[in-house]
Amino acid sequence: MLIGTIEQGLIFAIMALGLYISYKILDFPDLTVDGSFPMGASIAAILIIKGINPILALGAAFAGGCLAGFITGYIHIKFKITNLLAGIIVMTGLYSINLRIMGRSNIPLFGVDNIFSDRPNLLIILFIVFLSKFSLDYLLKTKFGFSLRALGDNETLVISLGIDEKKLKIIGLMLANGLVALSGGILAQYQGFSDIAMGTGTIVTGLASIIIGESILRKGKMFNATTIVIIGSILYRFIILGSLKVGFNASDIKLITAILTVGIMAFKSKNLKLTLKGKLGGVFQNAQN
Repeated sequence: MLIGTIEQGLIFAIMALGLYISYKILDFPDLTVDGSFPMGASIAAILIIKGINPILALGAAFAGGCLAGFITGYIHIKFKITNLLAGIIVMTGLYSINLRIMGRSNIPLFGVDNIFSDRPNLLIILFIVFLSKFSLDYLLKTKFGFSLRALGDNETLVISLGIDEKKLKIIGLMLANGLVALSGGILAQYQGFSDIAMGTGTIVTGLASIIIGESILRKGKMFNATTIVIIGSILYRFIILGSLKVGFNASDIKLITAILTVGIMAFKSKNLKLTLKGKLGGVFQNAQN
């Protein structure tokens, strides 16, 4: 059970890395992930059933997620639709598309070869997670990565530097949803089936992982942002495991996640207000002296 919890945490960490790009870097609340996650699972599942190499199936899942991210970014920019609404529109459309891809609501993968066949699950998952992490770390250190981070912090500055902010935002959303879909494709092979409802609450799960990681750990020499996201995803899975151990039902997981996310954000907000109040009080006191 311990190893299984770590494995699941690592699989969902790839999804959290994608959400980190859209939510933290681009400052884009992208609900597309609730549709691109099962999309990756459905693409991988149907291709494996048809005899395609499981690794190629994951590549196709990543490409499908990138396409979903492109559509969200395009309709947001081209038609001036708000980021939240654009994500909802694409997420809604992806439900029907995923059903079309699978042909039914559930595809079992038992008895077919996948990336975990006759291989140690944990090592395979660790390899993919570290490949995703270090690739993203490298990308964020490039000129493109610095521009992407600047876009979320100060879009006006990016425009003043002559950078095409629209193209940059679309690429960022493509990369984010590509990682989310990749996570879905891995999970489908890990658990042995793809289901149309497996993406429900994906964005809340990813946000919970990011928030937990940032609340417990701090960026610095020991942990960078992507490492914090990965550790947060594993910690989140252990919190869920602990909740089940104390008597909660599996059907309560989504509720536990929502309450946990709100609780941590409220706690951080309260601490921020107290910190600001203390600093302002010190400023006024110094001014009076």
